[in-house]
Amino acid sequence: MNYHVMTLFPQMILDGLNTSIIGRAIENRLISLEAIDIRDYSTNKHKKVDDYPYGGGAGMVMQAEPVYRSYQSIVKKLGKKPRVVFLTPQGQVFNQAIAKKLSKEEDLVFLCGHYEGIDERVLEEMVTDEISIGDYVLTGGELPAMVMIDTIARLVPGVLNNDVSAEIESFHNHLLEYPQYSRPIEWMGKKVPEVLMSGHHANVDQWRHEQSLIRTAKRRPDLLEKASLTKQDIEFLNSNMIDWKSR
Repeated sequence: MNYHVMTLFPQMILDGLNTSIIGRAIENRLISLEAIDIRDYSTNKHKKVDDYPYGGGAGMVMQAEPVYRSYQSIVKKLGKKPRVVFLTPQGQVFNQAIAKKLSKEEDLVFLCGHYEGIDERVLEEMVTDEISIGDYVLTGGELPAMVMIDTIARLVPGVLNNDVSAEIESFHNHLLEYPQYSRPIEWMGKKVPEVLMSGHHANVDQWRHEQSLIRTAKRRPDLLEKASLTKQDIEFLNSNMIDWKSR
């Protein structure tokens, strides 16, 4: 899978993603990453890419032409029009389901805005998806782009050492992940649950599923409304006096 990030701060993208698991995936050519500097496509001798907004108002607006020229360079290289994600607080809120869908793409382009935004005309011309990582405003789209790339890349086969991890972690079937434990058996007076040391895989799986139900009900009851709960799951929640529907 290939990621192309259109940005005014390419080094921020490269420094942020060329490390740890994502960095190893790039090194092993499981994914690729390029950061396209929008300033390189400015027609202004000072590499200026912004101007005052029509109608007045505070701040500056990124101009259409440099953004479009940088996009065209990607289209020319790929020989096709790729999917383009514009990072904006006005977009659909990002979640694991969207990540899974986007992970099927061969190429993904991320457009990072700055200042007061980007000229609407170029957005209409090239953007296919508008996505937000949350209901708050950041100084630019670089951090959201890195968040999305990290999330999506983990779903690409081979990126994780254990591909099963991508399927059983938080938000799988709209449930939060169960608690995890490692050595030593006892730490600060707290012991690892005995079932995890029993070697009985069916019991371990049941315990983990029940813990996921409890944790989700307590921390994110809204997710349970979307989860595929069995009759046994509902009975378990009710028997533990977890009033998740009223939260």
